[in-house]
Amino acid sequence: MDYSRIDFVKLATLGVASIPFLGFGNKFYLESSTAHNSLSVHLFSKHLQFLNYNDMAAAAAEIGFDGLDLTVRPKGHVLPEKVVDDLPKAVAAMRKYGIRPGLMTTNIWDLTSLEQKTVLETASTSGFTHYRTGWLKYPENRTITESQELYGQQAAALEVLNKELGLIGCYQNHAGNHVGAPIWDLPPILGATNNKHIGVQYDIRHAVVEGGNSWELGLRQIKPFIKSIVIKDFKWGEVDGKWKPVNTPLGEGMVDFKRYFSLLKKYEINVPVSLHLEYDLGGAEHGDTKITIDKKEVFSQMKKDLNFLRETWKNAE
Repeated sequence: MDYSRIDFVKLATLGVASIPFLGFGNKFYLESSTAHNSLSVHLFSKHLQFLNYNDMAAAAAEIGFDGLDLTVRPKGHVLPEKVVDDLPKAVAAMRKYGIRPGLMTTNIWDLTSLEQKTVLETASTSGFTHYRTGWLKYPENRTITESQELYGQQAAALEVLNKELGLIGCYQNHAGNHVGAPIWDLPPILGATNNKHIGVQYDIRHAVVEGGNSWELGLRQIKPFIKSIVIKDFKWGEVDGKWKPVNTPLGEGMVDFKRYFSLLKKYEINVPVSLHLEYDLGGAEHGDTKITIDKKEVFSQMKKDLNFLRETWKNAE
């Protein structure tokens, strides 16, 4: 069932809109959020930027992904300044191989930017439902509390536009000196919104990096705001004499996916998933347009991680 926006309005008038779903134009979002044995998994298209739109979509479909988390940002698959022309081309390629548009990754936060508004408007008419926003920092010339108040106001304003366009903006928690790295600072910001058309893209890898063994507490705190999730893994390692997070294939790092998926099921969180592969893939991990290994090796690893993800989710209790 592939509902248009007009169909959605019709459903709403019949009272069907009371069903808890997360977006428009993709059958996954009309399914129950408690569907424990299935996930809608999208491949982060950053890792296929060595391919054109057609080959990107063909590869993702062949590997078995439900969709693509399309990079629509500087140095992405779709450049923001070319979004009006190029996003429909990317979507046409995706649909050709049975992949409907759903997720995209952007640098959007500034509503004063005409270019960023154009990206959202084009995404809306192209059938997208969720997008990752840009990241924020805490400047030294304001207190953290003052910044949270300001970002809360901006998030609320962005949600208004998202509602008009039928989109959901998702802010990713990212390790380091970013807003949201400690997880606990996001609820005060998102609490200023209606928590419907804006929320969090929860990244378990970054949550474990920053939270260590306390990541479960952060998950409990942020769970009402989770609108999409990122899946990837890591372990601590010594690199050039310094200890730092080292990215790994799924199941080879420190993220306890069995426990994590069990908690997601307990909390009845089943939202769109973006699979990232940030470990060595000949440059594909960085979004390079030319890679140094055979693309078949990249595809094989993508399939391996996808299988691990689905199997672990299925078996989590």
